[in-house]
Amino acid sequence: MIRIFFWAAIALCSLSANAIAQETYNVLKYGAKNDSSKIATQAIKKAIESAAKAGGGTIYFPAGKYLTGPIHLKSNITIFIDAGAELHFSDNFDEYLPMVKSRYEGVDVTSFSPLFYAYKAENIAIKGRGIIDGHGKKWWDFVEGYKEGQPRSKWQKIFDENNKNILLPDEAKQMKRGFLRPPFIQPMYCKNVQIEGISIRNSPFWTVNPEFCENVTVNGVTINNPHSPNTDGINPESCNNVHISNCHISVGDDCITIKSGKDKPGRAMNTPAQNYTITNCTMLSGHGGVVIGSEMSGGVKKIAISNCIFDGTDRGIRIKTARGRGGVVEDIRVDNIIMKNIREQAIVLDMQYAKTEVEPVSERTPAFRNIHFSNITAQTNEAGYLNGLDEMPIENITFNDINMEAKTGFVIKQSRKIEFHNVEVSTQMGPVIKAENVSYLIANGVKAFKPLAGTPILDFTNVKDAFVYNAFPVIGTDVYLKLKGEKTSGITLNGNNFRNVKTPLDKDKAIAENISLNQAK
Repeated sequence: MIRIFFWAAIALCSLSANAIAQETYNVLKYGAKNDSSKIATQAIKKAIESAAKAGGGTIYFPAGKYLTGPIHLKSNITIFIDAGAELHFSDNFDEYLPMVKSRYEGVDVTSFSPLFYAYKAENIAIKGRGIIDGHGKKWWDFVEGYKEGQPRSKWQKIFDENNKNILLPDEAKQMKRGFLRPPFIQPMYCKNVQIEGISIRNSPFWTVNPEFCENVTVNGVTINNPHSPNTDGINPESCNNVHISNCHISVGDDCITIKSGKDKPGRAMNTPAQNYTITNCTMLSGHGGVVIGSEMSGGVKKIAISNCIFDGTDRGIRIKTARGRGGVVEDIRVDNIIMKNIREQAIVLDMQYAKTEVEPVSERTPAFRNIHFSNITAQTNEAGYLNGLDEMPIENITFNDINMEAKTGFVIKQSRKIEFHNVEVSTQMGPVIKAENVSYLIANGVKAFKPLAGTPILDFTNVKDAFVYNAFPVIGTDVYLKLKGEKTSGITLNGNNFRNVKTPLDKDKAIAENISLNQAK
């Protein structure tokens, strides 16, 4: 009986191995050359079509160098790029015609085919330990060298013909230019997308850019596009259930960006980016580590960012928008982050990314709310910048267990329900927190172990309903709390130990309200 089971198991393993072998489609057998001597676009297409007819399969690239045009995936297709294999994408723009349905910076268009593209496909993947190279320089140079008024190229004329009736954003200059570089990897309206293990370099435009997709996993991917224009790393836009982990990113723009459409086109599609997790990633060169917006007109919600290191990016966490975008950014958690060598701000929430005039609240009005930061260590130029709108303040933001070395501290404007708990910032100039036109502000245990002569720890102007408690400033602190502005009111201090402070409270004569120190004994 044991012998029967043994041989049955062997037969089953053999059958499984044969089944796997039958599902693998080696591109060399379809005419591809792994010495770059021949463009492999048609060979790869034949391999994908053969696998699709069989219900799906793995398109296999053994070691070697391949030259190819765009690769279009179908349902149940896995692209497997083995260790030692390199896919080099042609920089002949004609290879990326005919144009296909795409999305460019939050606007739905018909444009050049992305290098990897899928439309309404399911169960697709790009995997392996190999390299894919987008040879983006020719694309970058064309865009950078374009001058207004010069004769339109044949590609721009094709774009014009395909995009006569598209919805345009408020600022339509890029669309009217009519030459939109293709994203490197852009699945559209797909389900169950996996991108794993590969190294990506020299993207023409945004690198990993799923659009309107469901269940996307990006794991263990290395992206290297430094010193190049608009080559964002991972930009999942208007997707649902996205998982990004264990990635290493160094790019010429933002490392990871969450978006959901731009202005009227984004509001018309009305598809939020939601249920994203980002964890265990390292990010080097880039404008921002993790960025939300500015194209967030469909809304961004339920995002968790954790266990990441940003080293050398311009900013750490950046959330940006402007009047005209519309959409709501809410329910965001950022935890356990280390930031070093941040050239601008560690944390930014800016609703005036573009200069605009105050307008009545409408569908054009964006909103930031319910955003929470905890367990963050940073070495940065500016600790944080929160800038809301007069008609729509930033709301319900908390900072817990924050430790920073910064040239300047937090600046908070046009905001309400802002809380700081156990926050320490060593500044080179200015206060730890400078608040202006803020209501319901809590400062619990806010401190600076390197106080500056003549500089308050907290500097409030026109702040209403603030509660300052559990402060224990160090020896050498000149002023702890400075109050200014005739609108300042409702300030409460309680349970603080000001024995080391020369002036615990310094307030303008314009503030008539009597404020008691209520010190801890």
